[in-house]
Amino acid sequence: MLCPCPNPHNNNALIGSEMAPESLLAAVDLGSNSFRLEIGRIGSHQRIERVEYLKETVRQGNGLNSRQELSREAMERGWECLARFGERLRGFDASHVRAVATQTLREALNADEFVTRGSQLLGFPIEVIAGEEEARLIYRGVASSLPPSQQKRLVIDIGGRSTEIIIGQHSQPLQVASFALGSVSWSSRFFSDGALNKANFQAAVAAAKQCLTQAQFAYPGTAWDCAYASSGTANAVADALTAQGLDGQVITPAKLRYLYELLLDIGHVERLRMPGLKEDRRPVVAGGISVMMAVVDLLGITELEVAQGALRQGALHDLLDHEPPADKEAAEVGALQLDFGVDVPHAQRVQRIATQLCQQILPAEAAPLSTQALAIAAQLHEVGMRVALSDYHRHGAYIVEHCGLATWEPELRQRICQLVLGHQGKLRKLEDAIEEPQLALPLMALRIAVQLSHTRRDPDMQGMQIKRSGSECKLSTPSGWMLTYPQSARLLEEEAMAWSKTPWSLKLQLR
Repeated sequence: MLCPCPNPHNNNALIGSEMAPESLLAAVDLGSNSFRLEIGRIGSHQRIERVEYLKETVRQGNGLNSRQELSREAMERGWECLARFGERLRGFDASHVRAVATQTLREALNADEFVTRGSQLLGFPIEVIAGEEEARLIYRGVASSLPPSQQKRLVIDIGGRSTEIIIGQHSQPLQVASFALGSVSWSSRFFSDGALNKANFQAAVAAAKQCLTQAQFAYPGTAWDCAYASSGTANAVADALTAQGLDGQVITPAKLRYLYELLLDIGHVERLRMPGLKEDRRPVVAGGISVMMAVVDLLGITELEVAQGALRQGALHDLLDHEPPADKEAAEVGALQLDFGVDVPHAQRVQRIATQLCQQILPAEAAPLSTQALAIAAQLHEVGMRVALSDYHRHGAYIVEHCGLATWEPELRQRICQLVLGHQGKLRKLEDAIEEPQLALPLMALRIAVQLSHTRRDPDMQGMQIKRSGSECKLSTPSGWMLTYPQSARLLEEEAMAWSKTPWSLKLQLR
């Protein structure tokens, strides 16, 4: 069913300002294939940091009989899982937990029986949400994992018995839809004999396209700028592609065709031992890939980037009930500074000076990504000092590279890492990358800014200039500067010596 994006009142929501900084939130997702529990901690700058994640493959979607009732066995599997989750959640405040059930319990005629007993075992009420609410939560979860962007995003989430399609911008979904097809239901319907053959795939894809007909007109390519895939099927496809030596982070029609042909060669689910494919995905992967092939073809999608966020992250953000900061990048940098005890006034000083110097040798309009990376790297250049003062630049580069809470694009993250790593010590550790002006010139500006700020006071920049001619940069100071700041002059001379061992040179005209 298609509808404009809902904005329901959430009775479980919390006012962020009323929550203790170290409060725990929990989201329980009762999916058709798996039940999941995610526990998050409210960290600095109102970020939600994962504390624990539990997943059990329940396959409740397979438990619906011809009368649309959950079998006793399916209910027992679900109740046993919820009892285990309930033990983990014991002691949580009721307003800090949200448990949602999706398509299988939307369909099951005896859902009330399962939900009543399940809520008792879990210790918290289970809410059977509408497909549109599921789509809204999915988008909110996906958006929380992505970097800021003005683009309109198309999000595809192929679950066990439903597929959600959303268009949104920033953190707000603009249009949501939920369709009753997914990896579990399509595997049961078209691959019940276990045969992975052309006839079964063709029937599955054709039926999926028929089910998704409305989406073809509601989500034309002109309505969105980029496309993302989230949750189980997307992650299973990504893992399988990666194991085959391909880039699993971006799914294309050609890559889906490649996996399809691999499945045809295998021939039967019982023989399905595809590298990278987890055991719990083996029985439902054919149905999931069939639905994904149909969606990609129907909507004319050429690239689907795999996103990390999902429904449960959206539920956690609903519990926190705060709007993402207007400047998400600044909030992420600020949170890292707080977490690692960075001297913020000093970091801002270094950023200001480095930006001023870089503008003179590499204008921002000539290299916007480098300018952005320089600003972030300057703010975080001392982030590794919390680990150890010795080799702090290496610790800092590691933190920047592996920090999952920062949503920088891969190219930007790599450049930030290079700048943090290279701002201190010998330059040869950057190897051939130092030959690129988009890295070398911002790095030179950053290193000079760090040296000039060694006293952790604002340096005297009046009359100081840096000019570039080819691979040579010349730094000049006004008369009397060298006598007034002898230690700064010595640090600059050491810096010039470091650059003399690279394809670049830093000439000094100190007076």
